[in-house]
Amino acid sequence: MHKSVVHIDLDTFFVSCERLLDSSLNGKPVLVGGTSGRGVVAACSYEARKYGIHSAMPMRMAQMLCPEATVIRGNSGIYSKFSDMVTDVIKEQSPLYEKSSIDEFYIDVTGMDKFFGTYKWAQELRTRITKETGLPISFGLSTSKTVAKVGTNEAKPDNYINIPEGTEKPFLAPLAVKKIPMVGDKTYKMLLNMGVKYVKTVQEMPMELMDRVMGKNGIALWKKAQGIDNSEVIPYHERKSLSSSLTLEKDTIDIRQLKNILTSMAEKLTYYLRNGNKLTSCVTVTVRYSDFDTRTRQKRIPYTSLDHTLIKTTMELFDQLYERRVLARLVGVRFSHLLSGTYQMNLFEDTAEMVNLYQAMDRIRNRYGQNAIRRVNTMGTRGIGQMANPFNGQPPIIPAHRRQ
Repeated sequence: MHKSVVHIDLDTFFVSCERLLDSSLNGKPVLVGGTSGRGVVAACSYEARKYGIHSAMPMRMAQMLCPEATVIRGNSGIYSKFSDMVTDVIKEQSPLYEKSSIDEFYIDVTGMDKFFGTYKWAQELRTRITKETGLPISFGLSTSKTVAKVGTNEAKPDNYINIPEGTEKPFLAPLAVKKIPMVGDKTYKMLLNMGVKYVKTVQEMPMELMDRVMGKNGIALWKKAQGIDNSEVIPYHERKSLSSSLTLEKDTIDIRQLKNILTSMAEKLTYYLRNGNKLTSCVTVTVRYSDFDTRTRQKRIPYTSLDHTLIKTTMELFDQLYERRVLARLVGVRFSHLLSGTYQMNLFEDTAEMVNLYQAMDRIRNRYGQNAIRRVNTMGTRGIGQMANPFNGQPPIIPAHRRQ
């Protein structure tokens, strides 16, 4: 039995949400993103794309290309709510689904043809989601996640497509090789230098040649070009939280010390989030006093994996929580309501320089160790230690130094 996979994408998701809130934006070029002088575009409407605008482009440049565009700062909280509405419908209707980002889903419908047509089922699901949320949706149905995703991108905007078994290679052949999901800018330039522009060329190349030129990535690319992708749809019951706590060697009332420890914890946890391609929307801070009185406070926030956003929220919660002003025995922080996704940077508020800084910091940590680079105020703290990626089967609680 061949596999059947549906890939669902909420078209221009941020823009679509804004248009549901303000119908006057319909049919107009719309830019969602940072409104400061160094902000970047998080999303843009199809009307804006006609001017050459794309996501991650500096907002100033986008406005030069399309001066009449409406610029909206964006609201991640609203987008998360719309995403949750779609997730609820898919969860109710689907046998097995994976939420790969805030606006993308994979559904494994293998074997459902025994009972009813999967293509018709996917169309009916799309109709229901659109009816209940008002959001435009595109989907692709095929025998693998890769071909289904490419199909969705070809079906856009607000449309759908079916690539049946046996038609995968002919479907992919005339497309630009950059449309294969794993092909980024650097790989695309390398392929162009090799004279490879279309998927058909990769299909006709010996796999051994791709292996010699690109190694394992070359083999993976060759297989995807043939329509071969055995990756599974990952059931959406993934880890929901990530936390750290520290029992102090000596009870203290030193607020600066406690804040530095919490900052160290939050900084390390955000690194783990980004390494695991996760986002959090809920921060919880715990304080246990010397008399074992334990207090907690939490706050819901828009999905993020940014140090400064999560550290700021952690500090705000601590200030609200630590009100007894007596000796503290333990402090802890927890990130929950985790979500897999690629929206790791808050493009509504942060500059391209900030995004590049976090990426550079993570590269240093990945190469030289998790403590290779830290904030100055956390250098003297004993926060959480080195550990493997907690999203690869590790225990749910990060080990911390404990009182003997």
